[in-house]
Amino acid sequence: MKILFVGDVYGSPGRDMVKEYLPKLKTKYKPNLIIINGENSTNGKGISEKVYHQFIESGAHVITMGNHTWDNKEIFDFIDRANKLIRPANFPENNPGKGIVYVRVAGKEVAVINLQGRVFLQPSDCPFGKADELIEEARKRTSLIFVDFHAEATSEKQAMGWYLDGRVSAVVGTHTHTQTADNRILEQGTAYITDVGMTGPYDGILGVDRDLIIKRFKTNLPIRFEVANGRTQLNGVVVEIDEKTGNAKKIERVLINDDHMFFE
Repeated sequence: MKILFVGDVYGSPGRDMVKEYLPKLKTKYKPNLIIINGENSTNGKGISEKVYHQFIESGAHVITMGNHTWDNKEIFDFIDRANKLIRPANFPENNPGKGIVYVRVAGKEVAVINLQGRVFLQPSDCPFGKADELIEEARKRTSLIFVDFHAEATSEKQAMGWYLDGRVSAVVGTHTHTQTADNRILEQGTAYITDVGMTGPYDGILGVDRDLIIKRFKTNLPIRFEVANGRTQLNGVVVEIDEKTGNAKKIERVLINDDHMFFE
C-alpha cells in the first residue's frame, strides 16, 4: 500500500502545483491513496466547496484541515455533506464535520485521522486522548491508519509520533509550512516526519508575500496577509505500508521547486 500525502496547499499557487504535478506524481509513485491538506487552499485561509471538489476531481481521496478550518465561512454550508473532508477530531464536540474517515482502496480499508496540537494554537481538546479513542475505533476495522497531526511545536509533534508508534501506520506533521528532513520509521513501525511542508509560493514566507511579513517584523503593526506571487513548490511524502501488519516500510520526502527539479 502506497499513500501520497501533499502538504498544506496554499492559495491558487498551491492549487496550480497540484493540478500540474499530481498526475506526474501518480505516474511516478503509483499511490493507492492520495491525501491533501487543504486548510490554506482558498486565498491562504480555509477551503471553499469549489476547491474541495477540484481536489477530489484531481484524484484526492481525502482532504485534511487544521487551525484555519473555519476561516472561510462557506465551509459551514458544505462540510457535513463533504464525505471526504475531515477537520481536526479534537475540535469541540459541537463543531460540524468529522475528524476520521474510512477509505477503501486496493481492496483494503484505510482510516485517515486529523488531529490538532495545543501548543501555540487556539484551545482544543487533548489530541492524545482523542487519538486513543479514534485508534481504538479504527483498529476494529483496519490496521492501516494514517494520522495528519496539525501542530506548531516540534516537541508536541515528536511526542505524538512516539506516543502512537506501533499503533498507526504513519504520523505526519503539518502546519509550519517548512519541510523537515527527519522522515524515518520509528522503533515499532510507524512512519514519521515532523512537517511535510507546504505546496504553493516558493519565494514568500510560509506562503505569504515576504515584504509584508518583513514589514510586520520591523514595525510590530498588524498587516493584512496576501498570498505571495512568483515561483512555486510542492512538498509531500510517500509512505509505503505493509498491508498485513499495518507497519510502514518506507517514508520518502517529495520536494519540487526550482532548486529541486522533478524527475519522472
